[in-house]
Amino acid sequence: MADSVKALTFDVFGTLVDWYTSIAHEGQQLEARTQVTADWHQFALDWRAGYGPALQQVNQGELPWQPMDDIHRRLLDGLLPRYGLRGLTEGEIHHFNLAWHRLQAWPDVQEGLTLLRPHYRIAPLSNGNVSLLIDLARFNDWRWDCILSCELAREYKPRPAVYQTAARLLGLEPRQVMMVAAHEQDLVGARRAGLQTAYVSRPEEYGPSMVHRHDMDAARTHAFDFYARDLVDLAQQMGVA
Repeated sequence: MADSVKALTFDVFGTLVDWYTSIAHEGQQLEARTQVTADWHQFALDWRAGYGPALQQVNQGELPWQPMDDIHRRLLDGLLPRYGLRGLTEGEIHHFNLAWHRLQAWPDVQEGLTLLRPHYRIAPLSNGNVSLLIDLARFNDWRWDCILSCELAREYKPRPAVYQTAARLLGLEPRQVMMVAAHEQDLVGARRAGLQTAYVSRPEEYGPSMVHRHDMDAARTHAFDFYARDLVDLAQQMGVA
C-alpha cells in the first residue's frame, strides 16, 4: 500500500517534540528569573492533562472554537494558583504560555524528515495553531512543504474533517496520505477518514517513569500500516534510507 502514498502528515506534540522535558525546562528557566518554585515535571504533566478534555469540549460544542494557544493559556491560568505561583506579571505568564512554541524535537526527527522529504510531501497535521507550528518549525529548523493545522478545519483531531481537509489541501485522495503519529487515537481517526497510518513509538513522551503509555504490542492490535521505533526506522521501512 505504501506505493500509493504521496504525502506524509505528522502529529507534532509527543511524536516530533519532547514536550515533557521541554516544558519542565521552561519552568526551571522561569524559576531562575522570578524565584517562583514548583515541581516543574509534574507541572508539565498537569498542563498536558487538561489538553484532551478541552479539545473534546470544543469538538462536542461545549466550548466555542479556539486556537491551541488560547486553550493552553486557559489551562495555565487554572494551574498557576493551584501551584501557588502568584506574583507573575502578564508578560511572564504570556512568555511561559508560549513555551509550547519552543519545544525541542526528539533526536531522530531532523534526520528522519530529511530522509523522507525528497520522496514525499511532508507537513505537520497538528492540533497546534498555525502560528505555533511555524514557530516550532523555525525553532527546530524543520523544512515543511506546507503547514497543516486543525485550525484550518476548525475542529480537533480525531474528527474526520481534520484529515479530509488535509488531503484536500494537498490535492490528494485520503488513501494517498499517510498519518504518522505516536498516538493510537490519532491514527484510528486518520484510518477512519481513509488515510494510511504509521505508528511511531515514543516511550518517554510522559517521562521515564511512564514508559507504559506507549506500548508497541498494544498498538499492533489496531493493524496500522507501519510500526516504527522512530522516524529513521520509518524511512528505512519505506525504502528511502
